[in-house]
Amino acid sequence: MTSLPRRPSMTDVADRAGVSYQTVSRVLNDPHRVKPATRERVQAAIEELGFTRNRAARALRTTRSRIIGVLTDGSSLYGPATTLSAVEAAAHEAGYTTLLASVGPHGASGERTGRELLESGADGIIVIAPHEGMVPALEAIARTTPIVSVTAGAPAIPGATMVTVDQARGARSVVEHLAEAGCRSVVHLQGPPSWFDARGRRAGFVEAVDQLGLDAEITEPGDWSPGSGARIAEALLRGPLPDAVFAANDHMALGLLHVLHARGVRVPEQVAVVGFDDISGAAYFTPSLSTVRQPFDRLGQAAVARLISGLGPAPEEAEPAAAPSGLAADLAPELIVRRSSSLTAPTTTDEPPVS
Repeated sequence: MTSLPRRPSMTDVADRAGVSYQTVSRVLNDPHRVKPATRERVQAAIEELGFTRNRAARALRTTRSRIIGVLTDGSSLYGPATTLSAVEAAAHEAGYTTLLASVGPHGASGERTGRELLESGADGIIVIAPHEGMVPALEAIARTTPIVSVTAGAPAIPGATMVTVDQARGARSVVEHLAEAGCRSVVHLQGPPSWFDARGRRAGFVEAVDQLGLDAEITEPGDWSPGSGARIAEALLRGPLPDAVFAANDHMALGLLHVLHARGVRVPEQVAVVGFDDISGAAYFTPSLSTVRQPFDRLGQAAVARLISGLGPAPEEAEPAAAPSGLAADLAPELIVRRSSSLTAPTTTDEPPVS
């Protein structure tokens, strides 16, 4: 019987490069301590042999696996899914891999799932907690595990570090923009109240319209989908048209725009429309959609940085693992003004051209 090929080892790399085992270890773990010529020779040997690091073996030696567990609710909605991608990218940039698990309505408990992540070798856990349903998981895991929660407005939980985007600030910037554009009556098409992002956006809306003295209305909750935006828009059109509608996300804004177009309501001449998230393609809506862009890349970087720094050095390390620095825990979103809320907005988009 033909045997399977053996996985290359660090000893094989050392033999190929003509250096010691310790030098290979330094190139992998502390490369700045190795002369460039030697480092290049070791890297060339790694490429030639197809060597990959055995993280399980490393964990046995160092008590650190350089694996970050990520716990989600399994949502495919834009915000949670984009946050997950940003966390994975930031972890990779910091030299970590991610191990993903989800807590669904019919799945394992948060405490059990968190324990399984740790038993699988994760050094700590990042919890993406967009709504109330994830709070029990946060509370259970934080009792015994280093965690960072990516959320917006969840209650403070002992042992958990919170990283978020300031949703209320984003909503305030929308209302201020609409007021400057001359709108005096504004409707907020709100998201599901169990979601922390929806609560933050509603709170920012209420605060801003009160400060600016605008006539305001808040609709029944939508569910983040274009269908709910369309359904609520149909109800809105039964009464007097407001000057503007602020939809809690871009997908609901899309449903709203669809109904307004079908009913012959001109945007923004008769009703200005603003969404939230700046989803891919928002600049290509008809008209192009004004929205609030969330800094998902920086959100992922901040979550990973805080988890790594919170872990501290391993017992056998003099210094903790390197982590990005200078990243705030409460990040500011950015208002993007396009045609749907401004007659003077540029007609060009900020999306790349179609190839």
